Amino acid sequence: MKRRRPIVAIDGPVGSGKSTVARELARELEFTHISTGAMYRAVAVAARDAGISDDAPDVEARLSSLLAAIDLRLDGDRVILGGRDISGKISTPEISDRASKLSALAVVRARMRELQRAAGRDGGIVMEGRDIGTVIFPDAEFKFFLDADAAVRAQRRFAQLGVRGGTDTREQVLADLQARDRRDRQRQLAPLKRADDAIAIDSTHLGVAQVVTRMRECVERARPGAKGLKPK
Repeated sequence: MKRRRPIVAIDGPVGSGKSTVARELARELEFTHISTGAMYRAVAVAARDAGISDDAPDVEARLSSLLAAIDLRLDGDRVILGGRDISGKISTPEISDRASKLSALAVVRARMRELQRAAGRDGGIVMEGRDIGTVIFPDAEFKFFLDADAAVRAQRRFAQLGVRGGTDTREQVLADLQARDRRDRQRQLAPLKRADDAIAIDSTHLGVAQVVTRMRECVERARPGAKGLKPK
C-alpha cells in the first residue's frame, strides 16, 4: 500500500520506554504520536465506569455494546473519552492491569484494531504498542522492537508510579510487570513478539535520547536529509 507518509511502528513490553521514545521521535519527525496502550487503558476506564467486571461471564457481550458506541480519541497526550479528558486516570496500576486483561479479549482487540488502523491510515504517525508491527500495521515502513532487562523496566515503572503518588513497593512492581509480560507474550490473540523485520533495540543501558537518535537515523537513512521520508 502506498502512503503519502510512512508509518513508524514501535512494539515492546511494559517499562521499555516506548511511550517516551515514541513521543519524542514523533516530535522530531513532525509526525503524530499514537499510544495504543492509552487506548486500551481508556477502554478499561470505560468498562470500570460501566460496572463491567473483566471476569464476568457476560463480559464480552457487554463490552461489545460498550465498544460499538465508544467515543474515544487522542488529542496529543490527552485521552478524551465521551468528551471527558481522562488522561490523569489511565495510568494507575489498577487500570493498567485491567487493560492488560481486557486486551486479551477478541471483541476488544477487534474494535481497537479498527480504531488504530483508521488513525494511521494516511501515515505520518509513530504508533506504539505490543502488536503494531505484527498485526495492526504489518506493512509499516519502519518497525522497531524496544526491550530492556525486567529489573530495569521495573525500576523505571516504580519511579514513574512514585511520581504519580503510587504506593506499590519495587518488589510488587516487578512482580506485576513479570505477570503482565507473561500475559502479553502468551495470549492467543496478537501476542507480544518481535516482527521478523523489526529492528531490535535493547534500552537497558541507553537513555531516551540515544534510543530516539538510533530510530531517527534508521528512518532518515531511507532518504537522507528529507523531511517527508521515502516509504519503502
